[in-house]
Amino acid sequence: MEETLLQKLQRVRLGDIGHIFLFLLAVLPALIYRLFRKDLWLICDNRNEARDNGYWLYRYIREHYPEQDTVYAISKHSKDYERVKDLGATVNYGTLLHWILYLTAKKNISSQKGGKPNAAVCYFLEVHGILKNTRIFLQHGIIKDDMPWLYYENTKMKMFVCSTYREWRFVSDTYHYPAGYVKELGLCRLDGLHDFHIKPKQVLLMPTWRSWIASPTSASYAIEDVSSFRNTAYFRAWNDFLQSDRLADILEQHDLQLVFYPHRDMQCFLEQFSIKSDRITTASFPEYDVQTLLKESAYLITDFSSIAMDFAYMKKRLQYYQFDTEDFRKGQYGQGYFDYETDGFGRVCTTLEAALDELEQAACEHFCNHDTYLQRHEAFFDLYDTNNCERNYQAIKELGNGN
Repeated sequence: MEETLLQKLQRVRLGDIGHIFLFLLAVLPALIYRLFRKDLWLICDNRNEARDNGYWLYRYIREHYPEQDTVYAISKHSKDYERVKDLGATVNYGTLLHWILYLTAKKNISSQKGGKPNAAVCYFLEVHGILKNTRIFLQHGIIKDDMPWLYYENTKMKMFVCSTYREWRFVSDTYHYPAGYVKELGLCRLDGLHDFHIKPKQVLLMPTWRSWIASPTSASYAIEDVSSFRNTAYFRAWNDFLQSDRLADILEQHDLQLVFYPHRDMQCFLEQFSIKSDRITTASFPEYDVQTLLKESAYLITDFSSIAMDFAYMKKRLQYYQFDTEDFRKGQYGQGYFDYETDGFGRVCTTLEAALDELEQAACEHFCNHDTYLQRHEAFFDLYDTNNCERNYQAIKELGNGN
């Protein structure tokens, strides 16, 4: 859903204004820093975590190319700070020093479009051509939908990483990037998905976010009443799932444990869900790690989340429970090249009973995957190796050297 200027302004916070002054204070020190750090790479993920593609790339560079001048930006209050600090240089996210390094860096690298000292201020500076820096988008997941905010005119990023040929073709044809800016290299974190040990009785329930609920604007009410989270279709559907007596019976009969881990932008609502069965664990960030849950779980239930791609990458069985497709397409992601019925890696369910039927059937089959979905895996993941970090590193190294 393309936002209007008014809707974007509704997201501006008082703290964003303060970052204008931090930017101005950082300009002169950055000019001096550039004389001494001519090939600085500044890398980040979300401000509060070091678990995504930025972290995987940073770790790889520190282990294999320690001579490369790299700094990782993360909040000092993050649970992950100590772990990443042991790898090499870090900077406290959103501080004056972060701004100085951001303006100094030859290459700014992030798995998030908003991976910068302040998303609002940097967006204005970058997209309007005031700040002409080199930014690399490692991506947060494999794109399957039409997302106009990632079009070139809304990012001006110099490199856009894709992981499959179909994704690369779609982004190249649709997102308006100049030739050569979109590269099929693979998500860095996929390197870690080739070595895993499954807990055969663990089911992971991981729905994605709803932008009109997580960050409501005036436009949200055109979709549904968001004045109360409990009024939303999202809450009702997932709460009914978690409270289902039949779900409790399935978990008991098959000796299963279910882990409920909604998207981090919906974690603030976690306590509003009611859990009946003691076989269900509500998992919160940052206590639980997404990749660890994906690797150890035998089965995944999700809706539209691109995390299903990571799970399918490991050739494991999954299902989609999509109860609000029309609202999701209207309010969040437009239809892209990926059709869940013909391209998906599991059965698509639209009702609670169908979703529970599929879970029960999968449990009876000990979560063994079907040939149909394994064949789709082979056709879709044309990059399937442990060289994603290396490809990303080499492509970033070459960027600006005639490429």
